Amino acid sequence: MSHWKNRPEPNWQRFRFKQPYAKGLERLRSDVLEKTDFDPAVLWQWGTMQAMALIGVLKAAEARFGSEGQKLVYDALYQVGHDVGRQILDGFEWPEGMTEAEFVSFYATVINRIAYASLEEPRIDGDQQVSFDITWCPHQDHYGAFDCRVQRYFVQGMIDAARELSERFGFEARFDTTIPSGSPTCHFTLWKPTADEQSAWQAMTRLIDEKALARSRRG
Repeated sequence: MSHWKNRPEPNWQRFRFKQPYAKGLERLRSDVLEKTDFDPAVLWQWGTMQAMALIGVLKAAEARFGSEGQKLVYDALYQVGHDVGRQILDGFEWPEGMTEAEFVSFYATVINRIAYASLEEPRIDGDQQVSFDITWCPHQDHYGAFDCRVQRYFVQGMIDAARELSERFGFEARFDTTIPSGSPTCHFTLWKPTADEQSAWQAMTRLIDEKALARSRRG
């Protein structure tokens, strides 16, 4: 299990997690990075190719199969996100004295820095809310503003994996700004919703899905 040393909160050192896709990661480190002249920067180029292909598959599925094709792709994204979340939290034990807000913020840091290979500025705003800014994302120079919608399904799977671990994960997520939309950072808020706010994420997802289908019908 792993941790980093560059968050100031004392409980950060007690937040233990596992690396997703650990077998391949260890092979990369031991057999490739340590023994060859492989340039790790090309992993960004390879990952960008995969990410652009995913956007292409989603748009093609929407154009040809409508809502059924959209759901097919989104369900696959959700399952991958859920699996990554379960790998990260496998065997996790909630440390005594760690608050729910700390857990949510620390879990988001692992997702941001590992699963999304991004640079972040995290904050614990209070007991009921945490937030973070993504200051660099691998997708920011090649994703269109509307392409970030695919992340909602990865993220929902990761959130549900945390909820399965503990009923104390009662936070909802909100995408406030994104770099591909022209903002200086991608800003996200996770907060304890009121009863009226609880369905906000799902409602926004439905609106985005409908907008995407309308776009695909226009060609």
